Amino acid sequence: MLPDVISSGSAAPAPASDLAASDPLACGVPMISAEVAVHVLALVGDLSMGQPPAQSQRAARLAAQVAQLDGAGAQDILHARLVALLRWSGCTANAAGFANLLGDDVGGREAMLRHGLPPDHPLTFSNIEPLARIHCEVAGDVAGMLGLPPAVEAGLRHVWEHFDGSGAPQQLSGDQVPALVYYTSLAGDLDILGRTHGTDSAIRMVLASGGIKYPAPLAERVAAQAGAWLAALDGQDTLASSGELPAHEVPLSIVADLIELKLPWLTGYSRRVSELAARAAALAGLPPLQQRGLVRAALLHGIGRVSVSNTIWERAGRPGVDDWERIRLAPYWTARAGALIPALREHTALASQLYERLDGTGYFRGLDRDTLGQPARLLAVAAAHAALCARRPWRAALTMGEAADLLTQQAADGLFDADAVRWVLAAAAGNSLPAPVRKGLLSEREVEVLRRISLGESNKEAARVMQISPSTVRTHVESIFRKLHCSTRAAATLKGLNLGLI
Repeated sequence: MLPDVISSGSAAPAPASDLAASDPLACGVPMISAEVAVHVLALVGDLSMGQPPAQSQRAARLAAQVAQLDGAGAQDILHARLVALLRWSGCTANAAGFANLLGDDVGGREAMLRHGLPPDHPLTFSNIEPLARIHCEVAGDVAGMLGLPPAVEAGLRHVWEHFDGSGAPQQLSGDQVPALVYYTSLAGDLDILGRTHGTDSAIRMVLASGGIKYPAPLAERVAAQAGAWLAALDGQDTLASSGELPAHEVPLSIVADLIELKLPWLTGYSRRVSELAARAAALAGLPPLQQRGLVRAALLHGIGRVSVSNTIWERAGRPGVDDWERIRLAPYWTARAGALIPALREHTALASQLYERLDGTGYFRGLDRDTLGQPARLLAVAAAHAALCARRPWRAALTMGEAADLLTQQAADGLFDADAVRWVLAAAAGNSLPAPVRKGLLSEREVEVLRRISLGESNKEAARVMQISPSTVRTHVESIFRKLHCSTRAAATLKGLNLGLI
């Protein structure tokens, strides 16, 4: 339940010097169980690929059954479930590439998965291989960051390989491909094709892919069981665990960082919102439990954003009517995550109110001052402030003063709570210290290059801002890749965030 709304007699903001003593971030990085992290990343992947929100859960059940049918042991069955749950975890990183190729990264990939692309579609091995490489590297890195077994990481690094060597990124074949990849690929095909084409057609299509995507004998054994498996799936609780998933804790920021790979200009945005909201909440005197809830809500608020195509988010000018209908669904899917993953319910409920406004003009519920509590009011202003002070493809970043003037005016117009604006501006004024950097891993110049490329800048763009040559930027990028043990900018960004470099 949300607390009462802010009264008009709120106290004045505390001095910025009081921030250090009451800083809620001093208690450490918000953590989440690895099991919950896997489930939320599975949902993010489903939404990114245009799939129903339980598709990866269904595929994970089928992958476990395929593994068992193939004689796999208990550990490999569990690993198959994990690979199936996380197989889309690299898809935010290559969303921009698919948007460029297909015009719609979400709808285009949904069509690709159900074999619905037209005969003259632009996908070829030469243009899909770089995207598969990005996907696989990021997915493997995510498994490492989540502390999952090496076999799961290996499966995710090769999740697009095919039995006949026609896959990517390394064109492995036969026994070179981990068996977990075959289990996952077969299970995913069976579920998606069964749902979109019917069971009989799905079985025929799976058999046709035998010897190409996965071993033909395995496809034949699965085809014999497919009808019963698919019928049983519809009556099951997709989140019920058939084997215990890892329960150790991992940073919640992994979820936010992975989501924001979809739009490079958003890199680190949720982290900034969470820090600003937490400090504002401390200044406003919110109880520690609500402060921690704000941090978690800020890190989770972007879940629904992945359901909207990059072409909509990056379209020049004001979104059209159709665009707005899709955009309004973003916080809906964030709220829906709490219904699907009960451990997140409280925090996603708050996160889904980030775009609501006091005058009722926000979305998706159209809540107003009578229903929006103080945490929601602070979160909305913190998000707006962080967005205004960051560059976007269609505008330059506002200065702190310009952002303060605009938010103050919008509070006067009835969009934001005036007290919440004062708390956030006070928190922002006392939040001028740079983020800590791990010394010795990268040079200061390499850190700056990493910051630039993490925002989606090309070598030429970074060189112009830094006043160095593009070849020097390229040399720094190569050094960054070598030191961070990665080969793509998306993976370097994810690792840089995880290591506190950016």
